[in-house]
Amino acid sequence: MEIDEDKIDDAVLALLWLTLHNERCAWKGFDRATTDRLHKKGMIGDPVNKSKSLILTDEGLERSQALFRKLFTRPPQ
Repeated sequence: MEIDEDKIDDAVLALLWLTLHNERCAWKGFDRATTDRLHKKGMIGDPVNKSKSLILTDEGLERSQALFRKLFTRPPQ
């Protein structure tokens, strides 16, 4: 089985929206390889620090919300 890391990254980015606090911070309880990829893609600030939170960039914040809505909400009835 081949894993699509871009799909993993999208799912994690969407879940970061779920734990959002202080406008653009999210808890960083995800795999380091994934957060490193999200940092390289410009979605989050550098995840290597002593903080328990990640900081989403403007682009990351926007994409995180869009992915959360796409992946985890029901269509209006």
